[in-house]
Amino acid sequence: MAAIVHQFMCLDDNFGVLMHDSATGATASIDVPEAGPVLNALSEKGWTLTHILVTHHHKDHIGGVDEVRTRFPDVTIIAPAPDKARVPGADVYLAEGEEVAVGSLRGKVIETPGHTSGHIVYHFAKEKLLFAGDTLFAMGCGRAFERPAQVLHDSVMKLAALPDDTEIYCGHEYTLSNGRFALRVDPENEALKLRVAQVEKLRAAGEATLPTTIALEKKTNPFFRANDPSVQQTLGMTGAAPADVFAELRERKNKG
Repeated sequence: MAAIVHQFMCLDDNFGVLMHDSATGATASIDVPEAGPVLNALSEKGWTLTHILVTHHHKDHIGGVDEVRTRFPDVTIIAPAPDKARVPGADVYLAEGEEVAVGSLRGKVIETPGHTSGHIVYHFAKEKLLFAGDTLFAMGCGRAFERPAQVLHDSVMKLAALPDDTEIYCGHEYTLSNGRFALRVDPENEALKLRVAQVEKLRAAGEATLPTTIALEKKTNPFFRANDPSVQQTLGMTGAAPADVFAELRERKNKG
């Protein structure tokens, strides 16, 4: 049976995400931004938490882990091996290419340094699911806090190489602001114009804009499109290396 994914809001703009294996009853929380909404979602669904999959060390992604663990003391916490010192107390630390199992569901870790030096994401190929944390957002990407933007570019390109029908769950509801920035740097993109209009309607109705897909991001995410001549022309960087174009995009987004 297929995985069931349940998405809900935490904190101000974080997404909580649960992945449930209906074949075995195993359930994973992707990060725990805060305990209350995660515990409430588990109760509403009648699911027992068996795993926590940590993407990176920022408090708005692990702030609720300890409280949730007190309610589910047998939970297995999986965290980034490259960031072991900053995510203490996990049961398992995984690195690039290593397998994660949630019941019968099997995924692999992809290391995506940039937003943090030890960031990882979880790709469940059979289920066509990617849990991207703060590396990739709808029409955007994370800030390059701990590694140069060119390093984050390489990480984002790893994700762009995944199958087009991969469904992406990200850490935050940043889609509308990302879309408005994307229009400034890719103003002739008709698919982007349509998407931003759709996103405006969703947000006006209080609805979530995720999940997204690799295919949709290829069409509308400027950080996937740093090699596109139209984006490069808008930036005045025609013919520049995509990693440098990406870095300029990230710097402009940082400035608002």
